Amino acid sequence: MKRVFYLTTVLSVALYSAPSYAQKASDSLLPQASLKDCIQYALSHQPVVRQTLLDQDITEYNIKSKLADWYPQVGLNFNLQHYLKVPTSYFNGNYAQIGVANTSAAAFQLNQNLFTRDLLLAGRTARDVRKQAKQNTESSRIDVVTNVSKAYYDLLLTQRQIDVLNEDVTRLERSLKDAYNQYQGGLVDKTDYKRATISLNNTRAQKKSGEEQLKAKNAYLRQLMGYPANGALELTYDTLQMEQQVALDTNIAVAYENRIEIQLLETQKVLREADLKYNKWSFLPTVSAFANYNFNYLHPEFSKLYNRNFPSSQIGLTLSVPIFQGSKRIHNIHAAELQIRRTDLDIENMRNQINTEYTQAMSTYKANLNQYMVMKENVDLAREVYNLIDLQYREGVKTYLEVITAQTDLRSAQLNYYNALYTVLSSKIDLQRALGTLTTNN
Repeated sequence: MKRVFYLTTVLSVALYSAPSYAQKASDSLLPQASLKDCIQYALSHQPVVRQTLLDQDITEYNIKSKLADWYPQVGLNFNLQHYLKVPTSYFNGNYAQIGVANTSAAAFQLNQNLFTRDLLLAGRTARDVRKQAKQNTESSRIDVVTNVSKAYYDLLLTQRQIDVLNEDVTRLERSLKDAYNQYQGGLVDKTDYKRATISLNNTRAQKKSGEEQLKAKNAYLRQLMGYPANGALELTYDTLQMEQQVALDTNIAVAYENRIEIQLLETQKVLREADLKYNKWSFLPTVSAFANYNFNYLHPEFSKLYNRNFPSSQIGLTLSVPIFQGSKRIHNIHAAELQIRRTDLDIENMRNQINTEYTQAMSTYKANLNQYMVMKENVDLAREVYNLIDLQYREGVKTYLEVITAQTDLRSAQLNYYNALYTVLSSKIDLQRALGTLTTNN
């Protein structure tokens, strides 16, 4: 009976836990994933983003740890001492043992900092240090949005290329069948049949290559998202919607203050200026107040040591003034001033880099946008030409070589169109980042 009860209990717990575990596992997957879904998943699961969030928490606790020194500092010291031989002292021309064999003391200490440059620095820079930690997190999130978006478009491009090749394989198989039937019927020689076979084999090989690339690109997107390697990930997309998202106002000028890199350097400069003040404060005294209460016990016999207390207490102020330290403080001030000048140069250099990045991104986007418009028109033209030549071939007007050429042109036009579409979308991401308009809410 005990075994039956035990097995029943275990089975019940397992059955109860299984649905919740399955639900938890399914909640962490995206069976149908749009670009927005992939980005949101990455922002929640990507290890680098999670690390920066942990860094924010660590920074917060470090700030609180430093500011805690403003509170009264209370301590307790306890001492118990037994002299194996009471010390001897010389007093008034005689040697005499001074003290007792057993002593004990307990001291409560309270110290309150009134002015110290370390606490002054911590209090004045707490807000900026928090701001810097948040900016680091935002920088990581922007990197994730950029990388995931471009990887998503790259993977989608490969999928669409495979779709085009599948359509081409279907057309070539039909053409091969028609050419073979005509060859068997004595209408044409075997040249058309052989050409169709060659084209079909080439397309199948290209399709196989694309399928292998798709696996690698899928794994890369999963890595950027922090997505499980064995979880289902089926991308969803709307080509019409993507076409509508291609356009971007090219008259927008770059705003340096929108770039997270500039914001980080500006915050760093503020902290450098606080460090300069900190070094100047080194000429000021450190002031603190204290209060002590001591319990003192002494007796020759250990058993009677705590029978009587001889307490003492004191309060006071402590003031510490550094007078000369070998010009150390002056050197530290000069070094802090140079650090600020160096940060100014970092900002200037970053602005130059951003300007170059913006110019390159804008040029690339405009070129890719023009390429996309041309390729979009070419697809319609190539499809119209292929349908016309295929019809004429079936009526015996055109040769099979012209059909193959039209098929090749249509396939190239379709591949070039999708390549241009996803390339311009990817370059748009680069341009938005250069402009500083790419955020985690895009």
